[in-house]
Amino acid sequence: MLEPTRELPASTRRSERGAARGTFRKLIAAERDAFAAHLLRLNPLSRSNRFGGGVSDAFIVDYARCALRRGTVVHGWFVDGTLRAAAELHPFDTRGRRAEAAFSVERAFQDSGIGTVLMRRTLLTARNRGIRTLLVRCVADNVRMQAIARKHGAELKFEPGDVVGELQYPGPTPLSLWRELVADGHGWAGAAFDLQTRILRSC
Repeated sequence: MLEPTRELPASTRRSERGAARGTFRKLIAAERDAFAAHLLRLNPLSRSNRFGGGVSDAFIVDYARCALRRGTVVHGWFVDGTLRAAAELHPFDTRGRRAEAAFSVERAFQDSGIGTVLMRRTLLTARNRGIRTLLVRCVADNVRMQAIARKHGAELKFEPGDVVGELQYPGPTPLSLWRELVADGHGWAGAAFDLQTRILRSC
């Protein structure tokens, strides 16, 4: 069983929340274990919000190792090389015009605007892949996710126990494709700089 790095202690959360400067970038298939470790670090409430209820560690490990094989695009937010937040884009129809998005942010980094940035990048990626309808499903008391969805123009529909946000987007444009390309370049440049910094610190 994959063991997650321990969540940050409560005494450091406020300072980390304001001081951490992370790197946003897409995950690659080889980072399945990092994705699983992030999901395993979610506290019980965040885990329930992400999966719509309580799930086991074994379920999370299996889920993470399969998710990156299904055409899913996952944007991550890394702090000192550790994945601390993620946004998943899951296409779910044969024409690739509809998709569902899911978000997870570790408790120490919530309320820091991370989810908003991840939502913005996910919407751009969805648009550039020809996805016209994006669904954001969350449990009824996940007010953070509902607020982020509303901020980006989602129409919220309340179902028994769940809230579904639906966003309609046009197709890609040269500008939207360029924006994603630039964001990807910045992400990998930031990852390289972060790796170099951590190597120098360890010397």
